[in-house]
Amino acid sequence: MNARWKPNVTVAAVVERDGRFLFVEEQKRAGLLINQPAGHLEPGESILDAVRREVLEETAHTFEPQHLLGIYLAPGPEDIAYLRFTFSGTLGEFDATRTLDDGIVGTLWLTPDEVRAQRARHRSPILEQCMDDYLRGVRYDLGILQTHPALTGGQGNT
Repeated sequence: MNARWKPNVTVAAVVERDGRFLFVEEQKRAGLLINQPAGHLEPGESILDAVRREVLEETAHTFEPQHLLGIYLAPGPEDIAYLRFTFSGTLGEFDATRTLDDGIVGTLWLTPDEVRAQRARHRSPILEQCMDDYLRGVRYDLGILQTHPALTGGQGNT
C-alpha cells in the first residue's frame, strides 16, 4: 500500500512599502537566499496565527494579515511539495530585542526589478509570482479561511 502524499503547509507574507517589498535573507546550503517572510504551519495554530508568528520570528516585526493573495502548490527539494498560503497585510512594531530565526541574516526592502534581477537567489520558485499577484491587485477576503476550534484549542479562526 502506498503512503498518502501530503504537501507541507506553509505561510508567507508579502509586505509592500513605498514601492519596495520586504524580504528576508537566509543562509542555506545553497548560499545566501532571499524569500518573503515565510514558514511552516505548526500544530495547534490557525493559518492566520502562523503567518503572524513567522513574520515576527523572521523580521522582529508584528504583522497583521489583511488579505489572502493566493494558495500556491510548488515544488521543494527532493520529493517535497509546499502548499503555501500567501498574505498581504500591515507590518507593525519592531522589537529590537528579538533574536531572528536561525539562518535569517536580516531583512531587505527591494523593488520588483531588484527582486527579478536576483532570481538565482530566490529560495522559493513562487516568490516572484506572489509579488506579481500582489502588484496585479489580487486580494481575497480572509473570511474564506476557516479553522475548526478543535485544532486550535477552542480559539477557531484567529
